[in-house]
Amino acid sequence: MVKQFVQDEEKQRLLLDEHTEKHFTAGEVVRDIIIGVSDGLTVPFALAAGLSGANAPSALVLTAGLAEVAAGAISMGLGGYLAAKSDADHYQRELQREQEEIDTVPDTEAAEIADILSQYGLGPEEYGPVVNSLRNNPKAWLEFMMKFELGLEKPEPRRALTSAGTIALAYVVGGLVPLLPYMFVSTADRAMAISVAVTIAALLFFGYVKGRFTGNRPFISAIQTAVIGALASAAAFGMAKAVQSI
Repeated sequence: MVKQFVQDEEKQRLLLDEHTEKHFTAGEVVRDIIIGVSDGLTVPFALAAGLSGANAPSALVLTAGLAEVAAGAISMGLGGYLAAKSDADHYQRELQREQEEIDTVPDTEAAEIADILSQYGLGPEEYGPVVNSLRNNPKAWLEFMMKFELGLEKPEPRRALTSAGTIALAYVVGGLVPLLPYMFVSTADRAMAISVAVTIAALLFFGYVKGRFTGNRPFISAIQTAVIGALASAAAFGMAKAVQSI
């Protein structure tokens, strides 16, 4: 019997070693990169197109574009920081509230565990030992309630700073793409034509990669991203031409 038990344990260990689940776990970082790059590619692109439509020289377009990239990166990074900080503060408030409920009304909280587990098809004879085990482990009990009752995951300690830095850097990288032609081409019209081609190509590539990471159809995502960027720049260009003609 003991020998059979050992063999079964060894077999389970080997199966776990052979089975490696490939889950994507960097969702928050990818989300920040998507936010930063998508805005970085679109907003400076539209600004450059608008200024070009107003017949501004390349030097002016470049100066205004770089100023916008700097301001946009700071603004986007600050927004990411505040959003992540707000999530962390909310988690801490709910954590304290849940801890107080466990301390003051433990029977009610235990009944909530049973109710949660019953929703997964477990009967009283099955979830009873789990409830008792959690009641004997206050830390695990609190984590269980936060995750399964409130649906809250504990945020990483440096999440706010990481989010701010990631979004800001991604915005700068994306924002420099439509401005690069203006650094090397003195004629604004020609620089704009090159910027349009380069940025549309970058939007298509970015949209494709975004689709791969988010689980959407990559080609559809690429087309949607490029169309949005093109519409934004076309609107800015058309508006500049309209104002100039007044």
